[in-house]
Order: sequence, then C-alpha cells, then structure tokens
Amino acid sequence: MIDPPFLSLILPVLNEAATVSAQLAALQGLRARGAEVLVVDGGSADGTPDLARPGLDRLIDSPRGRALQMNAGANASRGQVLLFLHADTALPATADQLIRQATAAGASWGRFDVRIDGHHPLLRVVERMMNWRSRLTGIATGDQAIFVRRDVFAAVGGYPELPLMEDIALSKRLKRVGPPACLRECVRTSGRRWEKHGVLRTIVLMWCLRASYFLGADPQRLAIRYGYRPRQP
Repeated sequence: MIDPPFLSLILPVLNEAATVSAQLAALQGLRARGAEVLVVDGGSADGTPDLARPGLDRLIDSPRGRALQMNAGANASRGQVLLFLHADTALPATADQLIRQATAAGASWGRFDVRIDGHHPLLRVVERMMNWRSRLTGIATGDQAIFVRRDVFAAVGGYPELPLMEDIALSKRLKRVGPPACLRECVRTSGRRWEKHGVLRTIVLMWCLRASYFLGADPQRLAIRYGYRPRQP
C-alpha cells in the first residue's frame, strides 16, 4: 500500500481562468517533493478545470461555496496535513518544510503571516493588522493559508458550511483543540479586492462584517453585503 502524502493542498476555485495556471505552476516544487494538489471547482464557466488539469493530482466538482468546496477537497484528499489555499494566494517555496517543523513541534493547526500585493500604502497597514490580530486572538483567515492535521480537522467537523466567515468559524473550533502555529513566513495574496472597491472602503466593510458576525448576524446576509451571490441549488 502506498503511504499517504504528508501534505494535501486544497484549492477551491470558481472562474479563475486568468490565474489558475500560474498558481498551479508555482506549486509544482511542493508537488515534486510529495505534496498532492487537489482543485475543487464550484461550477466555473470560463474553462478553469481544463486549464488546471495539467498541474494537479485530482480535480473535484462541488456545489458552489468555499466551505462546501474545501470540505469536498478534504474528503477526497489523502494527506496527513491539509492546507487550504485561496486561488489568489501564493505559498512560500518551503511551505511544506515549515509546516512539517510546526507539526513536529506539536502544533495541530496553524497559518502563515500574509503579505498583500499592491502599492497602496494602506495595504501595508492592512496586512500588519491582519497578522497582529491573528496572533493575538488565535483566529486565522483564509488569506493566511490555514493548515490543519487531518485527524484534528475531522474531529472538529471540518468547515462549517457557511456562505461567509467559514474560516473564522473553523478557527474558533480549532482553538478548542489548541492554539495555532503562527508562522512568520509570508504567503502573498492579491490586493485586487481592496483595489477594485477602494482600500479604505473595503477595510471598513470587512470590519463591519466581522463585528456583525461576532454579534450574531446571519452569515447569508453578510455574504450578500460582501458581494457574493447566493449559491444556487
């Protein structure tokens, strides 16, 4: 029997034809060292699956919804550790080694610091606040490339199937198991969301959405405010 890989990279995608080939190309070094790459498509209409096939180990179709897609990828994966990677986020080249060191030291889950691509000076403030807040609270966001041991992910029930804030909800579950390993090496994530809608406006919106979520607001309503269309049956 073939031993399972140490690391499974799980990428939820939806209409990422412009970026998916380059992102997967950047993961081939990790793949060559034994990591498996799973792309979970939520119903792309732009040819994303065909573009992704040359650079992955498994392509999975899933109902649309980031939490649904990541859970589907986790169920289909074989790795001892699962890493959930957004389509606009790039890992450090030694991500597998860094995660191996963290788990060998006793961490059951963790995340990376984040660097936001873009030239607006407020983006430097945003990334520092994200990293500081995460280190202080033990809450990670999807932009920080959350990783978790398979057994721990299964024990907490995976991602809550929410249309928004699924990463925060998962972090709250995982904190009951133990604190995250807060790796100082950075993943790089696109600043397109901030620059498209205005950096300051997006900062205020995200603060309001997170505050509303912690006060008990309906995640479906928050998702609509964020700009997601409701998932079709």
